[in-house]
Amino acid sequence: MTREAGEDVAAGREHMIRHLRQLVEALERRVPHIERSGEGAIAHDAAALKDRALKRIAELESQRSRSSR
Repeated sequence: MTREAGEDVAAGREHMIRHLRQLVEALERRVPHIERSGEGAIAHDAAALKDRALKRIAELESQRSRSSR
């Protein structure tokens, strides 16, 4: 991989990490509205999405640390 291509990959990875962190922050700010129909499913889906985002952040950060060696 050329240096330029490696920089593009690294920039894309940083961009993705930043957006995933914003998603996690938004999900953490969300206040469940128990009185609303379907809220249990929404809260469950939000928790699952947060978990997937955190796992993906960890994967991307691991790739970042491996590529910087």
